[in-house]
Amino acid sequence: MKHLICIVCPNGCHLDVDETNLNVTGAKCARGLTFAHDEMTHPTRTVTSSVRTSVLGYPVVSVRTSGDFPKALIPQLMDLLRSVTVHAYLPSGSIVVENVLNTGVNIITTTAMIKETK
Repeated sequence: MKHLICIVCPNGCHLDVDETNLNVTGAKCARGLTFAHDEMTHPTRTVTSSVRTSVLGYPVVSVRTSGDFPKALIPQLMDLLRSVTVHAYLPSGSIVVENVLNTGVNIITTTAMIKETK
């Protein structure tokens, strides 16, 4: 039996999942059942981080995955992000790495990099 706490809605249901047949108890809504099944079969996360830039005034820029990213690949993603450098001013939501690790998920900026004019 695996114990999970659902993170989909504010209820924070305490779920018990039978690892053999994926029967779930403790869910107060259908989203909890889906969360438990997904967490047991292919867990994903939204990943946030930062990457270096060569842009004046921005030593780093914050980034995140554009969608759910496979949990098992997060260490590889973090290694890859250490090697990324942004070389231009970018608006928020710009793609920094496309189709990262062949997952179909992009790495996008979460901050607008604005060039100061004097």
